[in-house]
Amino acid sequence: MRIGYARVSTSDQKFDLQIDALEKSGCDKIFKEVVGGVKTEKKELNELLKQARENDTLVVWRLDRLGRSLKDLILFINNLKEKKIFFKSIVESIDTSTPTGEFFFHITGAFAQLERNLIHERTMAGLVAARARGRLGGRPKVIDKETLKVALSMYETQKIPISDICDRLKIKQRSFYRYLSQYKAVNR
Repeated sequence: MRIGYARVSTSDQKFDLQIDALEKSGCDKIFKEVVGGVKTEKKELNELLKQARENDTLVVWRLDRLGRSLKDLILFINNLKEKKIFFKSIVESIDTSTPTGEFFFHITGAFAQLERNLIHERTMAGLVAARARGRLGGRPKVIDKETLKVALSMYETQKIPISDICDRLKIKQRSFYRYLSQYKAVNR
């Protein structure tokens, strides 16, 4: 039996392309789920694995539908192999039911990992270059320095409730509490 697995990362993405490819590939059953690719439990994939039997083939549209880490992909495919379940990836033309397909899986996975590492490396180099030019990145400050000074001085009088301070200065209480805890940590 051929069992398809389709995954999208967010609910606004569509399954259509994957489903069409899986049906064309001859899948008898298709499991679909919406879940991010990294370190997230995939309930439908787990259910698929419970139902899969010896000599079944798990079919995906692309390797990245199973995960993004080479280590995790290799562990996953080896787990399938132990259960005598084959694996097929349509886009990469990988079919572990053959020795050549199994070899090609490892080579393709290594190239995918290399690509992710290069992207990470370029991103880190870009951040270093931006910092060298004075750009810090991150979220913008919610409360500017002057407003924070006024809020802290009002707070230190211990006469004005925090809700009133925030209302007067038009700032959110949770933001003020966050800045207040940072202020207390520095001034202990």
